[in-house]
Amino acid sequence: MANIYDSITELVGHTPLVRLHNFEKNNNLKAQLIGKLEYLNPTGSVKDRAALNMIEKAEAEGKLKPGGTIVESTSGNTGISLAAFAAARGYHLHIFMEPGCTPERVQILKAYGTTVQYYQDIPGFADIIAQYGFDKERIIAAIKKFADDNGYYYTSQLTNDANWQAHIKTTGPEIVADTDGDVDYAVMLAGTAGTLTGVGKYLQEHIPGVKIVGVQPTLESMYKPGEDRDTIDGVVHFDNNGQVGHPFIVNNDFHYAEVIDVDGTETYAVARELAASDGIFLGASAAAAVLAAKQLALRPENEGKKIVIILPDDGMKYLSTRMYQVEEA
Repeated sequence: MANIYDSITELVGHTPLVRLHNFEKNNNLKAQLIGKLEYLNPTGSVKDRAALNMIEKAEAEGKLKPGGTIVESTSGNTGISLAAFAAARGYHLHIFMEPGCTPERVQILKAYGTTVQYYQDIPGFADIIAQYGFDKERIIAAIKKFADDNGYYYTSQLTNDANWQAHIKTTGPEIVADTDGDVDYAVMLAGTAGTLTGVGKYLQEHIPGVKIVGVQPTLESMYKPGEDRDTIDGVVHFDNNGQVGHPFIVNNDFHYAEVIDVDGTETYAVARELAASDGIFLGASAAAAVLAAKQLALRPENEGKKIVIILPDDGMKYLSTRMYQVEEA
């Protein structure tokens, strides 16, 4: 029987769970590490889920008209997802790239026909920086004004509930179905915190006793312009001694069991180790999640526990970074 899809948008989700057997053995881990391979979404990242849900919500509400233009700010993956789906549905995309994005992401966006600009190109951005510093709310307001002035639709992934709700609809139910609800921990990082909030809320409502573990780079491992270091880009340090300002987490009164800080250099080493041991080629945030899961698995009380790890993307967009630039012996 023929099985032919009508659009790339129909291929989002239903990503597999894979046990990291060799990594477990090599590190003498007594817990089960189970990766959810989100890079098998059509554009290569977990952001396909949120991007498609935001577009479909805007269409249903009449905010996005045929032939219209979508505006977003992004460090890369959300923009790439929006670019592919905009192309498939006949929209144009205008992106403002955040600091620290890799050249690969910009190349991919332009291949989809996206208009790519940078944060300094946002109207009024220089004045915001001069008066208020990197004020996220004012920057969002400036992008919204740019979109409104030009008749564009601003998806606003940092404030759009369709972001985290995508994971209530798809990612969370997939994990429950594929594990028969037998999960002790779910581990993930936060960029917009849509995945952390959506997956976390769903699992907490459907798996009694599951522990949601957030992961964040150490402050030293965050990207800073002009520095050549082992950084974990596209994600945030969202929890400072229990003080959280992320809108999805705060507005949903969402709680997690703990937060694990991870180091960039150790993250890069885990990425290279996992590629060699299990043939799984990860991006920085995915490798950081594996590093945190490894730390959980090393705790004696977690022997035999099942740890599901959200692996947001693969390493193909990180080839220009230090992560996979390995010198031959």
